[in-house]
Amino acid sequence: MAFERLVRFIPRREAAQPLIGQPVDGNIDVGKAVYAGEAVEVRVFSGASVLNPGSPTDKIEVISRILSPVSAEEVGTIRCIGLNYANHAKEANMALPDIPMMFMKPATALADPWPQPTIIPKHTLKDDCADYEAELAIVIGKPCKNVSEAEALDYVLGYTAANDVSSRASQIAQSQACYSKGFDGSCPLGPVLVSAAVMPDPSAFTIRGLKNGEVMQDSALSDMIFNCAKLVSFLSQGTTLPPGTVIVTGTPAGVGFGKKPPAYLHDKDEFVVELLPHVGSLHSVFEEEK
Repeated sequence: MAFERLVRFIPRREAAQPLIGQPVDGNIDVGKAVYAGEAVEVRVFSGASVLNPGSPTDKIEVISRILSPVSAEEVGTIRCIGLNYANHAKEANMALPDIPMMFMKPATALADPWPQPTIIPKHTLKDDCADYEAELAIVIGKPCKNVSEAEALDYVLGYTAANDVSSRASQIAQSQACYSKGFDGSCPLGPVLVSAAVMPDPSAFTIRGLKNGEVMQDSALSDMIFNCAKLVSFLSQGTTLPPGTVIVTGTPAGVGFGKKPPAYLHDKDEFVVELLPHVGSLHSVFEEEK
């Protein structure tokens, strides 16, 4: 059954397992509304996963807590792209890359939106360098290997928002980014998965990052150096991308380390990734690990 937007969630009424479904209000920003305490109604689907959602049922439930659209078991290894916006490369004083710069996050980095706290690891606290990166995430819907750019988006199930939480001191100290960006819970994802059929041209998205209500990042996806089709094709060469694979596509200018003075994240800070249209607001509240 085709869908427009799916949310994976815990309902207010007791349920044996997480549910998936489509918001009854097709225009509501699910993440923003749940954060504000509103009763967001969802038409429950018969399936147990966005990878196999089944069909809509007659059952209506109200969201208690939003979950990542895919589970840690489904996501496998998260593929991430560095330095993929021209304005971010300029901000970092770096040349535009010739090919996509990939690093990976483990499945243990996957995290739910608020109210699950996003943890700043205690061994990084002395460095005071926890940073945000507002990003578009691609979710693959069927096995994908050696695909061309022309056919790449046919393998995309949908799109959601991500925050590539990073430890800048660890990142600068190493030649690769997997360690500094792979800590537990460092990849909040959500709030909804919008179908690729609804957004056939993902470059039409706009993305913003807001720290404690202040706009820090604001960009059209047309500023990407390598677009979504290029990324899916590139990552599929010689490598099978199974259904559920998440590709986090890079961040625009405005990250904390680029500010003067730096605008790093601390205990109780709130950060919102806003991906429009259709996806809405991914809310995260940060907590220092005790």
